[in-house]
Amino acid sequence: MARSRVVAVLSQKGGAGKSTLVMQLAGGLAKVGKKVAVGDLDPQETALRWAESAPAEQPFPARVQSLAAAGDLPAAIRGCGKGCEVLLLDCPPSIESPATLAALQVADVALIPVVPSPTDLWSTRAVEKLVLHVQAGRKGLKARLVPNRVVRTNLAWDVLEVMRDFALPVLGAALSQRNAYAQSAVIGGSVYQLGRAGAEAAREVNMLVAEVLKLTGER
Repeated sequence: MARSRVVAVLSQKGGAGKSTLVMQLAGGLAKVGKKVAVGDLDPQETALRWAESAPAEQPFPARVQSLAAAGDLPAAIRGCGKGCEVLLLDCPPSIESPATLAALQVADVALIPVVPSPTDLWSTRAVEKLVLHVQAGRKGLKARLVPNRVVRTNLAWDVLEVMRDFALPVLGAALSQRNAYAQSAVIGGSVYQLGRAGAEAAREVNMLVAEVLKLTGER
């Protein structure tokens, strides 16, 4: 099997919906037939706890492994990605963390979830600066800002417009603020398991998956 594509999801502070983005993306990629693994680099282990909430008869559709306590991070990340086509890395909410830096050194794609609010835009500037610095030495690293937890208000639309002034491009897909995303965490799954209650969210995740597959070169 060819080397797995690595997608790192990072933010500067909590509340951006980083783990939600990772787990919904994992569910969506699995749904289109990809072998997916999730490396949980965040000490809070939200992704791991999410997957462990799944019932035995319907396990989470991707392998989720905690890497937060790993001593040799590059080796741990490589090991987590063995046997899969796409490895998703849920980074700690800190750009100073060694785990975040290690993830960026192996990632093919970096996704930065951005809640459309002024304070989140300020913190995103620091994340963008780090990613641009890494890209200067790793020309193959692609990166996108991902509008997340979007509420349909005038302020949110204004912030989304400001996001287009960043150096990094905005992904052509976004996740709204929907109860379905929280509900899927409770059952240890993704919005695809919620039936009609998750239909609108599933459409958003489908678009997210399509955009990420384009970035990784996967089909």
